[in-house]
Amino acid sequence: MGEQLILLPMSDQSDHPLILLWHRRDLRLHDHLALAKARQKTARIVGVFCLDNKILQAKAMAPARVAYLLGCLQSLHDHYQRLGSQLLIFHADPVQLLPKLANTLGAHSVTWTLDTEPYAQQRDLAVAQALRERGLAIATEWDQLMHHPGEVLTQAGSPYTVYTPFWKNWRQLPKASPVSTPKDLQGLSAAEQEKLDPLGPQAIPQLTDLGFSWDQPLPLAPGEEAAEERLAWFVANVLEEYQQTRNFPALDGTSQLSAALKFGVISPRTLWQATLEAWDQSRSEEARASIETWQQELAWREFYQHCLYSFPALAQGPYRSPFQEFPWEENQDHFQAWCAGETGYPIIDAAMAQLNQTGWMHNRCRMIVASFLTKDLILNWQWGELYFMQTLYDGDLAANNGGWQWSASSGMDPKPLRIFNPYTQAQKFDPEGEYIRTWLPPLASFDTGDLLTGKLSPIERRAVNYPDPIVDHNQQQREFKRRYQLVK
Repeated sequence: MGEQLILLPMSDQSDHPLILLWHRRDLRLHDHLALAKARQKTARIVGVFCLDNKILQAKAMAPARVAYLLGCLQSLHDHYQRLGSQLLIFHADPVQLLPKLANTLGAHSVTWTLDTEPYAQQRDLAVAQALRERGLAIATEWDQLMHHPGEVLTQAGSPYTVYTPFWKNWRQLPKASPVSTPKDLQGLSAAEQEKLDPLGPQAIPQLTDLGFSWDQPLPLAPGEEAAEERLAWFVANVLEEYQQTRNFPALDGTSQLSAALKFGVISPRTLWQATLEAWDQSRSEEARASIETWQQELAWREFYQHCLYSFPALAQGPYRSPFQEFPWEENQDHFQAWCAGETGYPIIDAAMAQLNQTGWMHNRCRMIVASFLTKDLILNWQWGELYFMQTLYDGDLAANNGGWQWSASSGMDPKPLRIFNPYTQAQKFDPEGEYIRTWLPPLASFDTGDLLTGKLSPIERRAVNYPDPIVDHNQQQREFKRRYQLVK
């Protein structure tokens, strides 16, 4: 059940002030805290979204992610219409647009949900200042996290830099329930609509209008409904076995809700509520252990968000200072082979094929390929971090950066020196070679044992145009450890 809020009754538009809800990473109307609080004040709530060139034209933008974004905007637009209001789309700098828009429409206030990313914080401060200079009211809420930065601190009052104590503290804090969704809203009057024209409102653009191309199906369809359906399916079919299924990339054993969370088409409160309901209905300790494991994944997401907020320099470089001077290789040929999935290591190349073809990669495989780039090829983790952001449809700065720094041994980890052997990882988590065969069809007829151990002869490799291994794992492992000891 959602938290009950007192709503004002519907009446003539003139009786209600206008609130503009500036959407960013909260592309939903279900369980939306800023919306629910605005609806307590007025029925006249109009959504606004700015296609921001500082984001769209950044080198870390992925075509698949823009495709998902546009689909989410269409879903949000339709939901606003069903409730009686509208979503306004602008291709503009929000710092310039929002004060003009609010003044033009005579808005009572502008409300939005806060973000942890450095650019978002700088932008929001500039928007807030511009609005206040024009005498306009603002309201902000933390809504993309169960607990916002500053709520989960060590006994010394500092942000956590290690996950396990963060989780122990985070899990015992009381969690808010989902808030109720408005059943009705009101949009702009005809006169107000006419005032918009000089500001250049747009229809939702096509992907090619923004200079991107992506013609593959997305792993999860965009929008609120698709995310809610996936959550329901996951809870009914996977959650109680999640601890066993989550590490096997050939299985549909994860929630795949990462993109939905990144763009806020589903709230973390809704996900947490689903785990509580599943816990109450579970019948075994194994089922509850799986539910708790997924709860820990939700906490991992929040841990990395808190880290980025508290230590924004993470976005630019390593957390552990010795890695500022780590002697990485500069081999562009090796990097291009890794990007293209042509390393000669089947599990690595299968994972990169999945990424390049779908815009998504299984989390276990993200760790394997990140370890390979940094520990086998000894290439700077920031190269891989950027390539992931240029490719992933669920690319999230905090999670991606945190994962890459964990894999590179440069991040927040009490036992940082981890090296994954790609062959043993394949044997453990793709024991029948199903994942490798799915993404590397030319290798499908080879013996499973040879696929998993890499014992394909040069003749066999050439027969299917598959490369020899570009490095020797054991040799590179020793070399990485040597360099690690030097900087340590």
